[in-house]
Amino acid sequence: MEFPFDVDALFPERITVLDQHLRPPARRPGTTTPARVDLQQQIMTIVDELGKASAKAQHLPAPITSALRMQSNRHVIYILKDTSTRPAGKGAIIGFLKVGYKKLFVLDDREAHNEVEPLCILDFYIHESVQRHGHGRELFQHMLQKERVEPHQLAIDRPSPKLLKFLNKHYNLETTVPQVNNFVIFEGFFAHQHPPARKLPPKRAEGDIKPYSSSDREFLKVAVEPPWPLNRAPRRATPPAHPPPRSSSLGNSPDRGPLRPFVPEQELLRSLRLCPPHPTARLLLATDPGGSPAQRRRTSSLPRSDESRY
Repeated sequence: MEFPFDVDALFPERITVLDQHLRPPARRPGTTTPARVDLQQQIMTIVDELGKASAKAQHLPAPITSALRMQSNRHVIYILKDTSTRPAGKGAIIGFLKVGYKKLFVLDDREAHNEVEPLCILDFYIHESVQRHGHGRELFQHMLQKERVEPHQLAIDRPSPKLLKFLNKHYNLETTVPQVNNFVIFEGFFAHQHPPARKLPPKRAEGDIKPYSSSDREFLKVAVEPPWPLNRAPRRATPPAHPPPRSSSLGNSPDRGPLRPFVPEQELLRSLRLCPPHPTARLLLATDPGGSPAQRRRTSSLPRSDESRY
């Protein structure tokens, strides 16, 4: 592809690498330097024309490579120029290769979703007049060395049949891993990469689900003692010959032991009277300003005959 300006002066090297800023590369010493804005405008013109030619060759409705897209994305474009002598002496462009890192969700051979960010081939074009001359392999190999990646580690965005044949011929990439998006990856993509896989935890088997924990079940087996002072009922001398029958309702309640007889009111009050005071009650009596020591002594030394009045 020829342009009305000097391509050789704009791109001093055979392969020029441009980022999203589309800045002109360093110029050779001794050459004249035109206005900086004119150089960047020439680069933008080259990128736009290359994108149109690639879209036409792939039968795309619109170009996927343009100067505006380059400036709005962190992509890198490799431009290959023709170094042969031409009558016009302005040089020509043979083709280009656009790459960039993208965050993708891809499936492995076990159909598990993996979140990765590989280097992707986004657009690749060699002019029809110079195809099958090794220019595409030269450009592709330069990109691999510059980016330090292996061919099987790449992800290709909607590759054309020509690109798939090119990868199979020069890099033996044939077996693909099926995906649900437009990207294509080949066998061995996960061989040297360790993407953070996001997998759902395995489902728990129905037999492992228990309504109670072991501590809950042990708690149900512990006999609950009746509250004081009901537990101070007189004990029987001999255990009953036959234990009381259990309830016939559904399920068995925890083992509480036999029920104790009803305690009469007078016997209950006598038990309360004979029960030693609680440590807290002693503390309250000791700190009670209204109660004198003599009163406490009289209370503690009541004769046995006074108990009948209660």
